[in-house]
Amino acid sequence: MNYKELETLLLSFKDSSLSFPFDDKTPVFKVANKMFALVGLDNNLLSINLKCDPEDALVLRSQFEAIRPGYHMNKDHWNTINLDGSLEEKLVIKLIHDSYALVIKTLSKKEQERLRFLKDYTNCTSN
Repeated sequence: MNYKELETLLLSFKDSSLSFPFDDKTPVFKVANKMFALVGLDNNLLSINLKCDPEDALVLRSQFEAIRPGYHMNKDHWNTINLDGSLEEKLVIKLIHDSYALVIKTLSKKEQERLRFLKDYTNCTSN
């Protein structure tokens, strides 16, 4: 997966947005102003920081060399995933979905309902 494919995937999530709050080399993807992904473009290796359940984070780190504690993040709740081709794309996509879902769970009930309405409305209008 290259950066453009990754960006397209991350922006396909309901109410997701892209910003560069730190510098022009660190894209941050948010939902309702809360980060669910941060992409590392500064080196030759593409990587992504994703929110993760702390227990799952430990298991993933023990199973895959390409998954390590979140770089410059809370190491309990974030993983850095090297997109070096060693992980199946299906797993990377699942981890992105999980990160998004974890962030949604932290939103207020009102925000969650708004996103649910947007989803329902989108589903109704796409038919």
